[in-house]
Amino acid sequence: MIATMKQLGLKSPILALVLPFLLVDASFAAVTADILKPTRQQAVTSELVVERLEQLHYRKFNFDDALSIEVFDRYIKDLDAGKNYFLKSDIEEFSRYRTQLDETLKKGNLQPGFDIFNRYQMRITERLEYALVLLKGGMKSFDFNQQEFLETDPDKMDWPASQAEMNDLWRKRLKHIIINMRLSEKPDDEIIKTLERRYRNNLNRVQQTNNEDAFQIYINALTQTFDPHTQYFSPKVSENFNINMSLQLEGIGAVLQSEDEYTKVVSLVPGGPADLGKTLKAADRIVGVGQSKNEIVDVVGWRLDEVVERIRGKKGTTVHLEVIPADAKSDHETRLVSITRDTVKLEDRAAQSETMELEIEGKTRKLGVISIPTFYADFRCLKTGEDNCRSTTYDVAKLILQLQKEKIDGLVIDLRNNGGGSLQEVNSLVGLFIESGPTVQIRGSNGSVEVMTDQDPRVLYDGPIAVVVNRLSASASEIFAGAIQDYQRGLVVGERTFGKGTVQSLQELDRGQLKITMAKFYRVSGESNQHKGIIPDIEYPSLINPTQIGESSLPHALPSDNIRPARYRKQDDVSSALGFLQAAHDQRAAKDPEFQYVIEQYSNIEAIRSKTNVSLNWEQRLKEKHMMEQQRLTVENKRRSALGQPLLKSASELLKQDEEEESLASEPAASNKLEIDFILKETGKILGDYMGLNTVTTQQVASH
Repeated sequence: MIATMKQLGLKSPILALVLPFLLVDASFAAVTADILKPTRQQAVTSELVVERLEQLHYRKFNFDDALSIEVFDRYIKDLDAGKNYFLKSDIEEFSRYRTQLDETLKKGNLQPGFDIFNRYQMRITERLEYALVLLKGGMKSFDFNQQEFLETDPDKMDWPASQAEMNDLWRKRLKHIIINMRLSEKPDDEIIKTLERRYRNNLNRVQQTNNEDAFQIYINALTQTFDPHTQYFSPKVSENFNINMSLQLEGIGAVLQSEDEYTKVVSLVPGGPADLGKTLKAADRIVGVGQSKNEIVDVVGWRLDEVVERIRGKKGTTVHLEVIPADAKSDHETRLVSITRDTVKLEDRAAQSETMELEIEGKTRKLGVISIPTFYADFRCLKTGEDNCRSTTYDVAKLILQLQKEKIDGLVIDLRNNGGGSLQEVNSLVGLFIESGPTVQIRGSNGSVEVMTDQDPRVLYDGPIAVVVNRLSASASEIFAGAIQDYQRGLVVGERTFGKGTVQSLQELDRGQLKITMAKFYRVSGESNQHKGIIPDIEYPSLINPTQIGESSLPHALPSDNIRPARYRKQDDVSSALGFLQAAHDQRAAKDPEFQYVIEQYSNIEAIRSKTNVSLNWEQRLKEKHMMEQQRLTVENKRRSALGQPLLKSASELLKQDEEEESLASEPAASNKLEIDFILKETGKILGDYMGLNTVTTQQVASH
């Protein structure tokens, strides 16, 4: 059952986990006397979910003690990933359910999940009320001169053994949060007011929690033990497909998910306002939302759907987001991002082309560059049978013909940040560059394999090709890059890709829907893109940590495996040239200030993030902040010096420059001209090296 684009789920690289109450500072509460209880309807739905998982899911699990343990561990982690609420005695008490959940879920018995959830409500309310008591005393409740530390990595922590230990943990957590806000130069009175408002709002949300919320979190602990893209949607959630399925926000175009107490940006919709603005990035965390710069509402600990609702708005209006950037060295580093809401138009997502001329080994090479932000098609036009319907393949073909008129020597195809799209389009696009043959294999849960094939023997472009990808290249873009690599049709360079190689289908239930993984993509070589992604022939450094973004960062992601290769013929022998090409690239990258900047920045960021035991002494943290600012200034000036640019005199000057660049980036572009950055230039040089090798080989053959 692999037919429609909706079923394939290729539009975005991840369908975010909708666990609206999973947040560290969210509260479900025992402020009411009501104890949440499962309904008979929910029991029937749980039995249906179990039945569909057993019958249809790609991953064949036995409902046994081993599965029960995985579901139990997942449920506890979903509720309290940071070990901030449950006591050790709670976990010990819950352990009686550890090997029983497989049997109870099959029978529609939801009581174990609700027992745990009700305890969670009680504990989270206790914590929020304790935090408010501390905050009532103002800054006098905290000693910032004391030499003490907070461990921020839950894997290095045990569950608190008593209320006294839990109180001490929360006192330290609050100190840590306050210090971060102080380092962001917020005044003490504003900090106290912000935190009091945050926790009071969360307590108010306690009263809104109902048994459907508990049921959805519990049943998703089961579904997402199978894989991260299998998910139950309640009737309410199913009503709004855009928010809760693709999480594509009307207005800014972003894919979001909950992560601890934050709302994290997973990816940007190509051609959307956030993507075009260049100020919001993948892995940024949203901590505030406002309709004006002066009225930013703190959204730490909010439900995902509530954050979404604040971000959405009418076309033409502006939303202001306070975010912790993905490359921030600590949580106190925030910046303000302003985005004008708009609709995503087909022309904004269309492929673009440009040419670049590079000096390579004493020879000038003219290269074409085609950027493909997504695999799109005008389905309304295609349905009516009109000619010249806009699509990725149609547009790229036109661009190639134009570039050939300009006498290009080679072609670079840019798939960076391309989250996928139409499967039919990627199949036909591969066909522009190869003779007829298979492009991708799809294996169903029953073991049957469907092979998609380009049946047109014509080749539009047979010249040298390099495909550049990054961590946010996913699904359809991975299929394209994998086919080019398997056919040895060209070079694949850049970062390891996202690694989403699974296919989802929507199943209607008696109440709500089940999005279930029913198939996997495989390359024509028989390899799977799943989990590991496409490994480039030549890899570039990145600022994205693969443990934060990508399929391999998701719990219970299906593994990578192989099936039988399809019948295909390699077009060239690219692999024999990779040793030379890698050495030439390494020599250039070692001298390239842009590449070295990325390497040094990533190294510095990861070194700081690896220190999970943070000081709660104000003077120490202030000193660390100044050291980090100086470190970043040094790296930036090293890059500027190598590029012949004026050096910056201070960290404040660097911050001012960042703000100016972000302000310029948020303004509408003066033209739609494709920017040729250092990544594309280096890709062009690698392609030029490859063309030089082929020229030498051709001359040697001719001389014999």
